[in-house]
Amino acid sequence: MTDSTATLHDVAPHPLDNSSSKITNVLLAVVILAGAGWAASQLIADLDVVHTSSVLPYLLLGIALSIALGFEFVNGFHDTANAVATVIYTHSLPANFAVVWSGTWNLIGVLASSGAVAFTIVSLLPVELILQVGSSAGFAMVFALLIAAIIWNLGTWWLGLPASSSHTLIGSVIGVGLMNQLMGGPNGTSGVDWGQATKIGYSLLASPLFGFVLAGGLLWLMKTFIHIPALYKAPTGNKPPPFAIRGLLVLTCTLVSFFHGSNDGQKGMGLIMLILIGTVPTAYALNRSMHEDQIQTFVAMSDRASTMLSHYAEGPAPADIRAEVTRYVRTHDLTPETVPAVQSLTKDIRDQVAAYQSISKIPPETVGNVRNDMYLSGEALRIMKKAGKPAMAAEDQLAIDAYHKQIDNATKFIPTWVKVAVAVALGMGTMIGWKRIVVTVGEKIGKSHLTYGQGAAAELIAASVIGAADGLGLPVSTTHVLSSGVAGTMMANGSGLQWSTVRNLAMAWVLTLPVAIALSGSLFWIFRHTF
Repeated sequence: MTDSTATLHDVAPHPLDNSSSKITNVLLAVVILAGAGWAASQLIADLDVVHTSSVLPYLLLGIALSIALGFEFVNGFHDTANAVATVIYTHSLPANFAVVWSGTWNLIGVLASSGAVAFTIVSLLPVELILQVGSSAGFAMVFALLIAAIIWNLGTWWLGLPASSSHTLIGSVIGVGLMNQLMGGPNGTSGVDWGQATKIGYSLLASPLFGFVLAGGLLWLMKTFIHIPALYKAPTGNKPPPFAIRGLLVLTCTLVSFFHGSNDGQKGMGLIMLILIGTVPTAYALNRSMHEDQIQTFVAMSDRASTMLSHYAEGPAPADIRAEVTRYVRTHDLTPETVPAVQSLTKDIRDQVAAYQSISKIPPETVGNVRNDMYLSGEALRIMKKAGKPAMAAEDQLAIDAYHKQIDNATKFIPTWVKVAVAVALGMGTMIGWKRIVVTVGEKIGKSHLTYGQGAAAELIAASVIGAADGLGLPVSTTHVLSSGVAGTMMANGSGLQWSTVRNLAMAWVLTLPVAIALSGSLFWIFRHTF
């Protein structure tokens, strides 16, 4: 992979070398310090409810959060660097200011997101590891998949390849699941949710194809109907483009950054939540911000859902309802005992919550069990709806969906400080590592340098594809969508492609999944046997 990236290591001056300034450096430092300080203060405030004399939970929390935010920092080398590639490459914005601007819109995108993408990735993990995230096996899982993703992301960044952090993280998750299954042997230990993995795989495969075709088509339409010669010229020296074109490029960067935050920015957040739940469950296992009036709503909806489920129960509940629901979530195999077990678990959850009248009043020793019961109930209902078994009347399904939404509100939440911390880590990573990826996107995909129009077309399509995927709760790769969009505009422009770069990008795409699987699986095996 060295031939297409050799010039990245040359010492000759590059027009991008002078794209920063002291003012933007200071601005970036202020933004990062303010965001990091606020996030830290919120974390400390949350930990006030934790009463323990042991330093071990805090030590584990510090190590795990450092690794998780380290993944987001390295993610900034790749995905966020793609979001700012065109405005930096075309000198529409100074590099450091572009990162601050992009980081701000990443944060806004994250704050506006539902969190669905974060928990879509988490749902790929083996159910027993999620339920026991505070155990040695749970920490081995989180550490293995994050460290594996960091290793591969750093390697591809060093080569200047816009590899996908999404692809890497999902491969790492699959690696942990497979190794967990192999280590379990015949005892039924679960591995990967292949139905969910296939759905995600389709989105990762289709999105670059959409990016290539749609970006090429959009450039063709622009050249047909928008006759502005300057729009189709490549940058020269350090000169910024004309004002109108500059505004267009800043707009497209803003859109990509916003939708990157709403999709890619979530991908490490679900794992950070697992870390918080595992180390300090008293503070984070359940959503303590739920008000008492919401608890009354939760109880009422639980009663209604239990009644609706009783319509489809074919017999009595088994003796161990949690074991049956866990088996169903792991295997997706519906038996006559499954629906009665889910109904009984719904009643148990309702009674536990009603007894305390508030999430914040649930005793610390009970919080983890309540959270696990809610997680099992929610996942079982999700799988039933997806499979269409049992087939439910529309009115019954609506009642169960309303209860499921309450369950998700209590368990699948992301504190604002986590979102801010991730945005800060992404911004820092982008600022340090942006140049390698920006040069590859701007100069090494096509045989001619990227023009203003090509950059705008590629970013508009990237923003649209990522936004659509976010609406569907599917993870896609900003890297893949934008790089393929640039390639599509090169083909539509008749510029041709640098096949050595395309070959290396394709090789990175092909190798990412198996390498991430092997790395994370091996690390998981080592950590399980070491700790």
